[in-house]
Amino acid sequence: MLKCRTVWRTLAPLARTSSTVCRQNARRAGLNNGRLPACVPAAHMSTAPAGGGRENQLYVLLVGATCVGGAIYAYRTVKGDSQRYQDRIDEISSRPLKTFTEEPATPTQSEPPAAPSPAEPSPPAPDAEILAPIETADLPSADEPVIEASPEEAAEPPVVEPEPSPPSEPTPAELTEPVADSGDASPASHKVSSHTPYLLIGGGTASFAAARSIRARDPGARVLIVTDELVPPYMRPPLSKELWFSDDPSVTETLRFKQWNGKERSIYFQPPSFYINAEELGSAENGGVAVLTGKKVVHMDVRGNKIKLDDDTEISYDKCLIATGGVPRNLQVIERAGEEVMKRTTLFRKVEDFKSLDKVSRNVKSITIIGGGFLGSELACALGRRSTESDLEVIQMYPEKGNMGKVLPEYLSNWTTEKVKKEGVKIISEALVKSVVSKDDKLEIQLKDGRLVKTDHIVAAVGLEPNVDLAKSAGLEVDSDFGGFRVNAELQARSNIWVAGDAACFYDIRLGRRRVEHHDHAVVSGRLAGENMTGANKPYWHQSMFWSDLGPDVGYEAIGIVDSSLPTVGVFAKATAKDTPKAATEESGTGIRSESETEHTASSPVASSAPSPTGVQHKDEYGKGVIFYLRDKVVVGIILWNVFNRMPIARKIIKDGEEHADLNEVAKLFNIHDD
Repeated sequence: MLKCRTVWRTLAPLARTSSTVCRQNARRAGLNNGRLPACVPAAHMSTAPAGGGRENQLYVLLVGATCVGGAIYAYRTVKGDSQRYQDRIDEISSRPLKTFTEEPATPTQSEPPAAPSPAEPSPPAPDAEILAPIETADLPSADEPVIEASPEEAAEPPVVEPEPSPPSEPTPAELTEPVADSGDASPASHKVSSHTPYLLIGGGTASFAAARSIRARDPGARVLIVTDELVPPYMRPPLSKELWFSDDPSVTETLRFKQWNGKERSIYFQPPSFYINAEELGSAENGGVAVLTGKKVVHMDVRGNKIKLDDDTEISYDKCLIATGGVPRNLQVIERAGEEVMKRTTLFRKVEDFKSLDKVSRNVKSITIIGGGFLGSELACALGRRSTESDLEVIQMYPEKGNMGKVLPEYLSNWTTEKVKKEGVKIISEALVKSVVSKDDKLEIQLKDGRLVKTDHIVAAVGLEPNVDLAKSAGLEVDSDFGGFRVNAELQARSNIWVAGDAACFYDIRLGRRRVEHHDHAVVSGRLAGENMTGANKPYWHQSMFWSDLGPDVGYEAIGIVDSSLPTVGVFAKATAKDTPKAATEESGTGIRSESETEHTASSPVASSAPSPTGVQHKDEYGKGVIFYLRDKVVVGIILWNVFNRMPIARKIIKDGEEHADLNEVAKLFNIHDD
């Protein structure tokens, strides 16, 4: 039809020109004869006088041939297009049937063995056969062409409409979706639904916070947590703190502990009765949270919205959260030392590690902790307390000059080191490990400066590596500087994938791109990710805090960038009996201090014209105080030393990002001088 229009537009000017010429010839001939010919109407060229009739006949012949040719071409074009359209529709309608008939021979999932039986005895209902491959999405390579091949014919009912409107037998169709049928064929598999609206990968704090947030916004939500651990979600801080101070000999079994305030609680966020069975999640009328334990996600198909477990089970999802946390680092000299050394080395992270180290501490005479950070110092103090009740020798070595030397300013690090020594810990500072060997039933640690340390067991507490094993299969970006999955302000890595906790590398509007490895960050980022998975679209602006306790008498809370390489200003005061972690938990009623945090608006600090302090006021006693970390004269980090429940004020100071002429005045906001 388009070609016909083009030909007509070309010939139309010619026709008009010919008509004009014919009329002019007729008038000219009439004037020559002295009159106008009565038989030649001006509007009819076919009866022109002699002298122009041959041209008129040629014009009529040309126009007539053009019209006939155009009509024939249009007829053939329309007929050909109609035939091609019908052939295309027939091809599209036949594709799903071919996919289904080949599906039983494809071992993608365990559904095919059960799918042929209901399909074969019902050939009169082809719609039911088309439904199965579309819903199960077993063969993405076959399903995708069906959708992509007909963008203009997307309204064709056999391809699109069966998904929301099941055939006459919805129950068998629903039963073929879960991997429950796969469990019948393979006894080792869990009977888990093959689809879940909300999938959370990882069984830590961030996953549980996300699940609780999802259920709060969507009470009927079905949430599946997949974890490689054998227990439901739990809090990690007590593993290196309160559990070690328990008087209960069966603490490794009960995992219950007394907080500093004397109240008892479990490390688990919720009892087992809170969760529903994973195989019942798909049919739960009111939804719920299910935990699939002892399973590891080994592959992630972001285009197909599904994952594969280590037992080859495949689960599809609508929304997914990656909260895989991290894995503890080890020293290369220990990894190269051989199997015997590795057997006597603990990388502390999980419940099993706590149970194992507790057993070791009761059966050996010497334990050496390598690492002077938060975890290493906490374990050193915990085991040091235990050494007073037995003949256990506890050694802590690190390359810095004092405990937490990378975080605390040197004067406070040295003071903390003396506190740790009083707990019964032998400190070896500025120690770089050269080699570790097993000799005479002992582990010999050779330092680079020639010192030799003999011990029975090693605890390596040298940092955490974010778990980004799924990045390759999922095609997600990993930050080259900080590690972890790079996410946007809403903690999204992709349109339907979120990341929270230790594995998330996010952009801080005040402090730049960061990755945080603390409990409070896991709680807040998990909660926000859960909200965004239900459509909140909120940015992550929270300045997370962290805390550490060196026993019941010394503790601190920190926020922002706390790096000992930055300039610091410390303001201290004399401590009282209320200025201890034990007293703080008695006041707040919880041992996990971030749970007691509130977001009350803090007063803006009032600047003074007085000069900034040039040193620390108390040189020998650091009972309680505030340490400010500065970058370009702006406070970017704050440590509250034995000052508790003042974190909203510190958060407000960092958020404001202002220069302060006198930080002594700012420190007054924390009421450190109150008795």
